[in-house]
Amino acid sequence: MTKFKSSNIYESIANAIHGLNLALFSQRNFACEVVISVITFVLTLVFHFSITDICITVVMIALVLICELINSVVEFTLDAVYKNNYSKLVEMAKDMSAGMVLLSVIFSVIIGILLFGKYILIFIQSIKT
Repeated sequence: MTKFKSSNIYESIANAIHGLNLALFSQRNFACEVVISVITFVLTLVFHFSITDICITVVMIALVLICELINSVVEFTLDAVYKNNYSKLVEMAKDMSAGMVLLSVIFSVIIGILLFGKYILIFIQSIKT
């Protein structure tokens, strides 16, 4: 067994939680996305979303957070391997990885607008009256 291999399931879970804490407290974008995700989820409960709409929202939240974690892993790995030296290939890989996050956010916002749209319209109309 190597020093990087977990000995049991509990240690694996502890390592995973440690990794999430590292991301949460060292990656500003991830922390912001977690806050937005919590607010979004709470709003699905406030607006009494259907279980299907809640599931769609949770899947989109997971997609964005997972993409952000993958992006961070790609960046850290490339920085470690290339010792923070500039390389056009590293730049391209990092940009594509960031593009993955951006694309997931764009689609999540579109789906969020579709899901929350009717509730936003009802809220706006209630303010006018």
